[in-house]
Amino acid sequence: MPQPTQVTAAEISRLAGVTRATVSNWRRRHPDFPAPTGGTEASPTYDLDAVRAWLAARGQLPASTPTDGLRIALRATAADPAHRSRLLSLAVTASRQSDTELKKVAELSDEQLSTWVQQATRSASANSPETGDLNLPPTSAQLLRALLRCVAEVGAVQTMDVLAEGDANETKATSVYHTPTPLADLMAALLARPDKAYPNRVFDPACGTGALLLAAAEHGADELYGQDVLPLAAAQAAARLAVQVEVSEAQIRVGDSLRADAFPTLTADAVLCAPPYGQRGWGHEDLAYDPRWIFGLPARGEPELAWLQHCLAHLPPGGRAVLLMPPASAERPAGRRIRAEMLRSGALRAVVALPAGIAPPLHIGLHLWLLERPRSEAPLPSSVLLVDTAAPDAVGAAGEPTNQRNIPAWSTISRRVLDTWHDFTQQPDNFPPISGTARAVSVIDLLDEAVDLTPARHVRAAPAPVEPNELAEMAHELRSQLRRAVTGLLNLSSEASWQPAGAAPLSWRTASVADLVRGEALTLLRASVAIRSVSPSGPGSTTLRTLTARDVMSRRPASGDADEQPMDERILLQEGDIILPEMLPERAGTARVADAADAGHLLGRHLHLLRPDPSRLDSWFLAGFLSAESNLNAASSGSTVVRVDPRRLRIPLLPLATQRQYGEAFRQLNTLRATADLTNLLADETTRTLTAGLTGGALLPPETAPPAPSSTS
Repeated sequence: MPQPTQVTAAEISRLAGVTRATVSNWRRRHPDFPAPTGGTEASPTYDLDAVRAWLAARGQLPASTPTDGLRIALRATAADPAHRSRLLSLAVTASRQSDTELKKVAELSDEQLSTWVQQATRSASANSPETGDLNLPPTSAQLLRALLRCVAEVGAVQTMDVLAEGDANETKATSVYHTPTPLADLMAALLARPDKAYPNRVFDPACGTGALLLAAAEHGADELYGQDVLPLAAAQAAARLAVQVEVSEAQIRVGDSLRADAFPTLTADAVLCAPPYGQRGWGHEDLAYDPRWIFGLPARGEPELAWLQHCLAHLPPGGRAVLLMPPASAERPAGRRIRAEMLRSGALRAVVALPAGIAPPLHIGLHLWLLERPRSEAPLPSSVLLVDTAAPDAVGAAGEPTNQRNIPAWSTISRRVLDTWHDFTQQPDNFPPISGTARAVSVIDLLDEAVDLTPARHVRAAPAPVEPNELAEMAHELRSQLRRAVTGLLNLSSEASWQPAGAAPLSWRTASVADLVRGEALTLLRASVAIRSVSPSGPGSTTLRTLTARDVMSRRPASGDADEQPMDERILLQEGDIILPEMLPERAGTARVADAADAGHLLGRHLHLLRPDPSRLDSWFLAGFLSAESNLNAASSGSTVVRVDPRRLRIPLLPLATQRQYGEAFRQLNTLRATADLTNLLADETTRTLTAGLTGGALLPPETAPPAPSSTS
């Protein structure tokens, strides 16, 4: 008896067209949601038929797409990565058939279909690395028909994307990441030379699913060679090249390029590579005397420098390579000697720092290293181009579009990198620096004790050329703003007289927030944990935004993007709401009173919202006592991460008129603190601007300097 098909929560979310958070909410809120029938407690699986019936009954089951049908068929046959790689040859074969032919094939009997697939894919299997013959029994006819339908209706590329989904865990375990198409296109474009044809023979020793080789083919490469240690990734690369480009030669092999080079005699015109990161077991002991280490044997913790020298070993003199490297490779002490030898030999031509979020892993900004195999007869380069596109003002201008991570448009980054590299190659010895973005640094200056190649350390440290008159006008405006802020601060600090309460402090009868909630004087709310709104919105955005914990602590407007959360689970802010951070900073946190600008936006994660009944509680009075350090300390727990339990906070029970008097005082103190913060920021910016002007030679000291403070000694 066939076993029922099992699906995970992620697969249910794709089936229903919702987020995984919504599936989790369904499980919690609906008792009739199907119970898990397999998997583990942390990752349960569910019976597909039961899930489909539940979704259909609620009207949540959209029309089945070809890709959904293929996923379900793969799940039903428990297709592992090796099984999926063999199906790639069928996707390639089907892409070369007409829709009419595919429909005829799908109508064959199970036995006839199995025979047709085995015969039709024989040639495609021979060109796909380690996929083997596609010899499936007639019982797999449902899977074969689902794949043929998917190719016919959405294309071979999307079909192969579905087949690759089973390789996600293996990819994470090996620290291999897929290179996004725009980044692959930039890397391929950097190989072009204005005075020569595009490199004909391109090699990628860690090709993954072939993104870099595909980009090279789009730019004009006609012979493509790749190798990857993951069988399914290599099979994907071969299949994609067969479907997406027309070249005279495309060879993909499986294996570890460092330990078992599948192309030991290959000399490519150019190399593109995004090597795996941080793999300490790359073969340090076994390859100690390998002739590829022309700059020295890399340390065990420097596998990227081993890949770099492997790439150079496949180039002729003058051949170029572009590698996607982790930023640590530019400054780790263990790689200092090899970096120095690269600089002395002239092999390193440029390092480009990219913003974080451009490519996985998204939390770090990766680097592009542009290399050239040295020519014995050519003069050694005297400088290296360092480009920092990760600087806040490095790319783009005001008003240019940004994405959800506040990264400038990719087209802006790509254009700036290509233009800068082209200008540098035209005049490497006379390259004009671009303030805050690019600089040609002499090899002698880089060969210091650290041999640090991080672009920001050199580009941002370079003095920025500025017009003296422009800087003087900027400094004058900053000083004017500072004077106005100081005047406002002085007026606020001397506005009222704060009288003593008497011989002893006042004492009040108090109630906890939990008591006030039970008495319906207060409502306590908290956002769903599914809201992730941490991506800053672009300036001037008028869309719905989310107030984040950082917004509250920084006393700034709501800046988070609204997440894909069902409207019935969102908490909209109202004027007069009090927002309190869940986690306290080093000093006592400050409760925030929502104003008209906050109203209508969403409450973010790690925030508590207290909504008072205005006929019984004053908002500013409540916020002031909630922020009291002694109150927060009594209601918090934890040592490393301090969390506050708002229900334990205590509030004095005072008449509403008295509350409003206290509330007005707390509001004045809040204004005083905000004005002081603004004054501090203006003082810091004014000092930095004047200091930069003096040290850069753009400003002169004032003719009448204020007297120096007298000595107290």
